[in-house]
Amino acid sequence: MRLWHYQLIPHLPRQQLLGQHRECCALRGNGWGKRHATVNYVFEHHPYILWNYHVKVMTEMKCRGYHVDEQWLDPCYRGKSCERYDTDVFLEPYDYPEHNDEYFKECLANLAGKGIII
Repeated sequence: MRLWHYQLIPHLPRQQLLGQHRECCALRGNGWGKRHATVNYVFEHHPYILWNYHVKVMTEMKCRGYHVDEQWLDPCYRGKSCERYDTDVFLEPYDYPEHNDEYFKECLANLAGKGIII
């Protein structure tokens, strides 16, 4: 799974949007640090950046009328089977530097390959 470029989140079809939520939950929980070629860059950044991305996904889900477990809005929450982050260190929200113009085009091409034109 990939994390779609953040600018595409409002345009993702239902399946891809809900897939992003599942992927973010997995990465924030027991999947943190487990390497996967498509999302390795996530582990090079503070987990708060993933939370920030996940909030964008959850906000779009709420706009579309989907239920989101409110616990995921807590930046320290990591799921039911993981210990919370014990930190007061939170950064200014920013997006992954990897989500640049080139990645945006790559994501559009990937979606087009699935028959999804945005």
